[in-house]
Amino acid sequence: MKEEEFKKSVKKEIHKNRNEVEADPHRQSYHLMAPVGLMGEPAGLVERDGEYHLFFQWNPFDTGHSMKIRGHYRTVDFLHYTLEEPALVPGEWYDAEGCSAGSAVIKDGVLHLFYTGYAKDKDGQIREYPAVAVSENGHSFEKQEVLLDLPENVTSSFRSPNVWREGDQWFMAAGSQTEGDRGVILLYTSPDLKEWEVVKRLAEAGNQEGEMWENPDYFTLDGEDILFFSARGLTSEDIHFRNASQAGYISGVTEGKRWRKEDFRELDRGFEFYAPQTFETGGRRLMIAWMGVPGQYEESHPTVNSGWTHTWTIPRELSWDGDKIIQRPFPEARQWRKSREPVEKKAEITNDQQELEGVNGRAAELEIEFESLEDMWAVELFREASFSYKKSENLLTLSRPHPEEPEMTEFRHVQLDGPLRNLHLFIDRSSLEIFVNGGEEVFTSRIFADAALSDLAFTSLGTSTFGVKMWELGPVEITSYV
Repeated sequence: MKEEEFKKSVKKEIHKNRNEVEADPHRQSYHLMAPVGLMGEPAGLVERDGEYHLFFQWNPFDTGHSMKIRGHYRTVDFLHYTLEEPALVPGEWYDAEGCSAGSAVIKDGVLHLFYTGYAKDKDGQIREYPAVAVSENGHSFEKQEVLLDLPENVTSSFRSPNVWREGDQWFMAAGSQTEGDRGVILLYTSPDLKEWEVVKRLAEAGNQEGEMWENPDYFTLDGEDILFFSARGLTSEDIHFRNASQAGYISGVTEGKRWRKEDFRELDRGFEFYAPQTFETGGRRLMIAWMGVPGQYEESHPTVNSGWTHTWTIPRELSWDGDKIIQRPFPEARQWRKSREPVEKKAEITNDQQELEGVNGRAAELEIEFESLEDMWAVELFREASFSYKKSENLLTLSRPHPEEPEMTEFRHVQLDGPLRNLHLFIDRSSLEIFVNGGEEVFTSRIFADAALSDLAFTSLGTSTFGVKMWELGPVEITSYV
């Protein structure tokens, strides 16, 4: 199928399924989603002439991972978005089976969109090829040739080219897998974004440290070198690495330093968080991640029945505190508030569960400040999920019904370094993001509660004293090319 015909088929799919998708009560209010089908990970985030281009993996034809194209949103304020025509669709020999993960950079005013092309070899096996397309106007893209030959001693899994500039030199990190089925991040360099030379293996897995690494993102944060990547097949340990695949980072990457599992830090403690990608704007580093995990309950999401699945996190502003990454909601989130003044309540609860008048809603922001906590504190959301703190262990726990076995409950935990001081919650119609102690820890999850429920209930064993501020959040506006 020629590319123009492919794009027409995407339009047809949007027209055919849009009404059913938009009628789904789990459809988000202020989180980005694809118009139909599966929304995948961020695949190129860049600012150009005051406008943000947000590229994403997208399967418009169903809710599985069978065929990926490159979707494209643009915005100037993260309140008003335009859905552009797909930036990339299959059409070349090296991307006939899909245009997948990658990144975006600007060189001499030209937008370069790096991606992973999928194609079948003569035996019918999928091979992956790093490729690039360029655009002078930011809307229509012209594909170039394959960037480089696959290196020796790795499998045909070679994906997610992440490109950045240091001085006059360009660098690219790519995720791959050794012939021994161990994850590896490869580093390349180029003077012109055309000719690439391999430098080294930037990081490599040992035993039980992940069979495939992908979605690398290398950057400097407040003077600290950071490498993001997502690891498939990383074995769980106690309360750590509980998802089917993990997204995290290592810091202080230096020449000759081998990655160790104990160096890998989870970026998020919730059920759905993967493939984070960052970009720089106005001297700050923003991050957006995919609110999903590959192969983890994906077909059990109720939205699949309405023809769509998955969403993104809100953008987060990153900083380095000398020991770890701090994540905070980006300041632009305040413009989603429907009113300037919040609903404000002060509560003191002793061995009881209470609802606070006016503190509810399915699209809301909450700030909670604790004055005292005696034993255990919890908030129950829509009779579906619970977030609790056990003071004696400094243990935070998020629980919800198991998506595949609703009669069972599943949990995610983190143990804090110190006491719980504050929480910042972003609740949308089918998601929850919880920032703990000013962003020292974060929990991100999907929650598919009864759409008719909007109640929040607070519980305390012993006496807890805390203040709550709540804002109702309004929907973002999306204009579509269709």
